Amino acid sequence: MAGGGGVSPLGLAPPLWYHRDLSRAAAEELLARAGRDGSFLVRDSESVNGAYALCVLFQKHVHTYRVLPDEEGFLAVQTSQGVQPKRFKSLPELVLLYLQPSQGLVSTLLYPVDREESIPEDRDYSDGEDEKPPLPPRSASTPPTGSSPETPTDSAPAANGLSTISHEYLKGSYALDLQAVKQGASSLPHLNKTLVSSCKRLNGEVDKVLSGLEILSKVFDQQSAFIVSKMIQQSVNQGGDQELENLVTKLAILKDLLSSIEKKALKAVQDMSLSTLSSPPPLTHHSKTIPVQAFEVHSQKHSLSVDVEGGKLVVMKKMKDNQEDWNTFTHHKIRQLIKSQRVQNKLGIVFEKDKEKSQRKDFIFTSSKKREAFCQLLQLMKNKHSNQDEPDMISIYIGTWNMGSVPSPKAVGSWLLCRGLGKTLDEMTVTIPHDLYVFGTQENSVCDREWVDSLRTALKEHTELDYKPIAVQTLWNIKIAVLVKPEHENRISHVGVSSVKTGIANTLGNKGAVGVSFMFNGTSFGFVNCHLTSGNEKIARRNQNYLDILRLLSLGDKQLSSFDISLRFTHLFWLGDLNYRLDMDIQEILNYINRKEFDPLLKVDQLNLEREKNKVFLRFAEEEISYPPTYRYERGSRDTYVWQKQKATGMRTNVPSWCDRILWKSYPETHIVCNSYGCTDDMVTSDHSPVFGTFEVGVTSQFVSKKGLPKSSEQAYIEFENIEAIVKTASRTKFFIEFYSTCLEEFKKSYENDSQSSDNVNFLRVGWTNKQLTTLKPLLSEIEYLQDQHLLLTVKSLDGYESYGECVLALKSMIGSTAQQFHTYLSHRGEETGNIRGSMRVRVPAERMGTRERLYEWISVDKDETGGPKGRSTLPPRSGHDYVKPSLTRKDVGAELGKVSEEVERSTKEEGTGSCCVCSRAKQDSAEGDPSTCKNNSYNNPAYYILEGVPNQSAASLSSELLPTSCSPPAGKTLPPGGGRGKPPSGSSQPRRHNSAGHPVRPISEEGSQDDDGSVGYWRWPTPPSLKPRPLYPDLAEVKIPAANPSPAFVLGEGFRRGAGGAGGLDDQSCSVLQMARTLSESEYPPPPRAPSAHPHLRGQGLGDACRTFPPRAPITESIAEDLPEEALWGSSSSSLSVGESSVGEWLQSLGLERYEEGLLHNGWDDLEFLSDITEEDLEEAGVLDPSHKRILLESLRQQK
Repeated sequence: MAGGGGVSPLGLAPPLWYHRDLSRAAAEELLARAGRDGSFLVRDSESVNGAYALCVLFQKHVHTYRVLPDEEGFLAVQTSQGVQPKRFKSLPELVLLYLQPSQGLVSTLLYPVDREESIPEDRDYSDGEDEKPPLPPRSASTPPTGSSPETPTDSAPAANGLSTISHEYLKGSYALDLQAVKQGASSLPHLNKTLVSSCKRLNGEVDKVLSGLEILSKVFDQQSAFIVSKMIQQSVNQGGDQELENLVTKLAILKDLLSSIEKKALKAVQDMSLSTLSSPPPLTHHSKTIPVQAFEVHSQKHSLSVDVEGGKLVVMKKMKDNQEDWNTFTHHKIRQLIKSQRVQNKLGIVFEKDKEKSQRKDFIFTSSKKREAFCQLLQLMKNKHSNQDEPDMISIYIGTWNMGSVPSPKAVGSWLLCRGLGKTLDEMTVTIPHDLYVFGTQENSVCDREWVDSLRTALKEHTELDYKPIAVQTLWNIKIAVLVKPEHENRISHVGVSSVKTGIANTLGNKGAVGVSFMFNGTSFGFVNCHLTSGNEKIARRNQNYLDILRLLSLGDKQLSSFDISLRFTHLFWLGDLNYRLDMDIQEILNYINRKEFDPLLKVDQLNLEREKNKVFLRFAEEEISYPPTYRYERGSRDTYVWQKQKATGMRTNVPSWCDRILWKSYPETHIVCNSYGCTDDMVTSDHSPVFGTFEVGVTSQFVSKKGLPKSSEQAYIEFENIEAIVKTASRTKFFIEFYSTCLEEFKKSYENDSQSSDNVNFLRVGWTNKQLTTLKPLLSEIEYLQDQHLLLTVKSLDGYESYGECVLALKSMIGSTAQQFHTYLSHRGEETGNIRGSMRVRVPAERMGTRERLYEWISVDKDETGGPKGRSTLPPRSGHDYVKPSLTRKDVGAELGKVSEEVERSTKEEGTGSCCVCSRAKQDSAEGDPSTCKNNSYNNPAYYILEGVPNQSAASLSSELLPTSCSPPAGKTLPPGGGRGKPPSGSSQPRRHNSAGHPVRPISEEGSQDDDGSVGYWRWPTPPSLKPRPLYPDLAEVKIPAANPSPAFVLGEGFRRGAGGAGGLDDQSCSVLQMARTLSESEYPPPPRAPSAHPHLRGQGLGDACRTFPPRAPITESIAEDLPEEALWGSSSSSLSVGESSVGEWLQSLGLERYEEGLLHNGWDDLEFLSDITEEDLEEAGVLDPSHKRILLESLRQQK
């Protein structure tokens, strides 16, 4: 970019109308604020390096002209084909001409918009602890500060004394040599002495290299070895005049030796290999075997033993008279694991009974952690005994630690083994080696090689494996190191590293980021380790640090330069010392920490608040935090927080905070589960505690078609019926879409949009029909391949070829013979810029429909329970998995669909939402309902763009004719004023994503609801009364963006109209335009008829797949009959309880003892079948202490038997 860093191409003092690398959206905001026709500015082009964009405001619209350099360096405004451009030597010269009238622009350049000069930054060193920034370490991967191959430093020549010695010779000894030559001397003794002194270090270095090569030469080249040994001996004995001659000889020998040693070594190794060909191969070193692990279940009446090495699961049931009943199941007989979402320690196991039938048995573990350990061991067993050549799933360890400029302790086992506080691994699985280890450190003063060696040594000590480093990147004292299991080394490719400085003036590397990217077979990974600006009050600078890193870190596929790094990878992990603090009084923080009450603190965590406002980490996910703040501890202890530091400028406060974090963002419909997230409590050398996280991640192989290249009749196609986008822009240019994917031979472009409209100056709706959209041909046509592919879209303008928003779509939900709907958000440079929706299908020929089940699809979440755990919010999270809405048009052939559909319908009825009413969530804070306490919002806020003059409609003021009767709130229920906080409608909402342990990932409100800007309501389109086939979307003319100026009424479809009392201020009565834009995608339509040829593997995939953390799986169609006799599986003594009531609660209610439901459920007695084994002691533990009540319950169970 012109002026993208360093000195501006316009000199040290560029014109004020030149804004360097200002973003397109920010430029439009500045022009809108100027408000006068003819206002202009120049910025760097986002699409062409070295080019500029001239932005002009005219009639409230921004017009952008590209200024391109030619081969000779002259600049010209891009013109239509055939029009001769005017050429200029410099940008000021170009602007000077267009200040004159009638030069071909939409308006004469009249009013320059000056750039906003940034306030000089305070010193930002090391969390305020150091008076000056630490010097960067001198390591092989990091050159000294200020040095580069192009600009040698002044001090470098002086390092070996050559400069000083040479000057001394020329000033003094040169005259002596000149005099000696005049007297007939044939040599220059003083020059020789100078050269010998200058080359003294070189002589020593050559001796070291020769000594090292002497060993190799003795093995592979005896003749060279004799010469090398002789030269080393001579260098010891000789000196004086012969020393320089000897050095030249040694250099010649070294040159010959280096050029020949490899060839001679290769020949020697080949000769040795021929002689040892018949000898047995050396034994490979494997990790230690995993012992058989036993788990107590069903209140200690069952025991499950997992033999990972043997591939067996043994189920033991204790019988009467201390007898035991054993059943052994091999790995291929275990069909599926089903985790209960409501009872965190419950697991269903589906066993294969015979070829046609399977049977499910539920088990209650002693804790949720034990359940997760059991699942991990069974998955490991499945993977170990799988006949697949390549893995479907890998385990990734991520650690981040601010080391405080002190070397780490020798014992780092607690960090590597995830032992300490928070969500930790069970002791049964803690020693199982992970496939990848990623270590991010800050203020790490250890040199690269020493640090990596120490990590490898520690890993070998705990795993008995020699992990291979695949990448190390350093920026001053910020480091990232990635190590991989030896067996995976050849699966890693396309390794890339990068770094970005964000220290003072973005030139110091004491703050910034380092990153590593690579491919693991067919899956792309990115890892970013950062150290952001410190200081409680410097939130805005931390946000800007993040955006700079997101934009400038050069990682991943270079063809995806239109996309920031958050969309370049299947999985992106972001870790480090983010330095966000807690906005709360120090004493209150300490009180909450002492009581281990973290929820109130997480509500004032700056990172959470900024994420909720969409200012940083858009659609990233973070595991729930359940450990105390990791900063700022007293060194040498983890018992005391040190929160005050006396500085020359006064007392500095560093409140305890969760500075050290791990977040991630993944493509939709991919598998990723966080199994642990916590910190150590025994590594005390730094004022930060090390943080760890482990992840189970689905990966794809480099797919090889077994049927060869497709014939023309077997070609798969990606077809679009239509696409509509709403983008935030004051421009009225034309747009086109670019499509990128690894499944395409090259990127493809659409034609320009054929429809365009706007009722608001700040937003534009553009649309494409199938005539403007190209059909895409994937490289391979197998469904197994296409299910793992994703499509990246970017909406670009014709005037500047700059992106106005990007997104990613999963092909998996789009496969089928009928078109599927999609909608998702658009983002650019880390900010949300609109949304996009459309209709598409992926046609796969019948010959290419074969697929298989992935290992990570083997575990699912039980959907047959109504609602989540009590006291838990079920709001959908803001995570990387929730931004694509799969179609709800496919029918599931299994029984699972019916249950989920009934649940949705039941929950909808209970909430009183109907099919098209307002779904709202009240804001839970003291300022609710009081507009005066809410902050004014700015329409250019990157999270919330406000419709000026458009009040948020109170539900109470909606006239009855605007809401169908089916949408009216039920009697006794009233909708909150102001629409309440927005929640997606039940038809398009997604259940809160749970991790493998069932604990919810920390929620970030789905539609930016946690800001202080007021309430936002969601409105759903009325369901059309007719179910006959019709266009995917209603006539776009019926869906209008609200006008920018106040008017008596405006229309947003048929569900949003202005009420009588809406003329007040905009504080709490304002509405986010992005929320408005999203309502265009909230419509629910009847499903089009499914073609009878739909492949059975594809049916049911639209069943809320985006809310799952694993790709959809075809449900087991065999009978899972828990009500069948169990004799064949569990022995004759087991009996299945057949109770008329369908749940424990209903059974207790029929007995008038519903008060005991909570206690029974809490103790795991949530299934009527289990109650057949309950005893008096179990009832007492569940809170049933009344003897008569115990008798009633036990008698009822005996009668049922």
